[in-house]
Amino acid sequence: MMNFNATKIRKVILDMAYSGSTVHIGCAFSIVEILAVLYRSHLTLDPLNPDLASRDGVVLSKGHGVMAQYACLHELGWLSDVDIQQYFKNGTRLKGLADAHIPGVDATTGSLGHGLSVAAGIALAAKLDHSHKMCYAIVGDGELNEGTIWEAAMFASHFKLDNLVVIIDKNGFQAMGETDEVIALGNIEDKFKAFGFDAVTIDGHDESAIDAAYSSMKMARNGRPKAIVATTIKGKGVSFMENNNMWHYTRLTETSHQEAIAELEKSK
Repeated sequence: MMNFNATKIRKVILDMAYSGSTVHIGCAFSIVEILAVLYRSHLTLDPLNPDLASRDGVVLSKGHGVMAQYACLHELGWLSDVDIQQYFKNGTRLKGLADAHIPGVDATTGSLGHGLSVAAGIALAAKLDHSHKMCYAIVGDGELNEGTIWEAAMFASHFKLDNLVVIIDKNGFQAMGETDEVIALGNIEDKFKAFGFDAVTIDGHDESAIDAAYSSMKMARNGRPKAIVATTIKGKGVSFMENNNMWHYTRLTETSHQEAIAELEKSK
């Protein structure tokens, strides 16, 4: 049974990162609950057919957090155990950034700032087709430094894309440090409201709050695009990773992998 349990998803992420000797664990951990609730309760999809034309779109604009999405696609059965075990290894299909060649991945991302434009295009296409299809875009707070984000926001507001939901992973960090030290963002909710969005700020690890926000945004077909500002903790779930930006670029050792898994086991 697919339940998209957050602890299980984090364990899959750790196994992928350790097997592939790769990085970006902290930024995958911060979006686990955001994706778990989305896949569990809100996406229109067919578990047997990832290519269903009416499937809701999911664009991971912060493509470096893709291990969290891959763990969800594995739960759906769209990725195999072998895919997960071979993550990031030579000759295998799962790369370290979101790749549209993978079933259920709607955009190749990683060059930050571009995913929201793709998501707005998907939402506009659905509108033109008179479809009920939604599109969800997950962006990082550091990614809001990119001007293309705000171009896409203006576009979404102008074309009344109320089938577009932008989820901002507000974990307070980006690759080079704290977001407020790199470029201060101010009040993100107010910024999106100023661009014509319905916007709300929630705890991005509270699954009930996430569920309520998705439900409210989906129901409000009022001509305004949607933004959910999810306040999160980078590295959430493993104490030595939480709010420790070292885990943006640090690889797991056998010891740290075992310690992280053991801590997650205790938290179940």
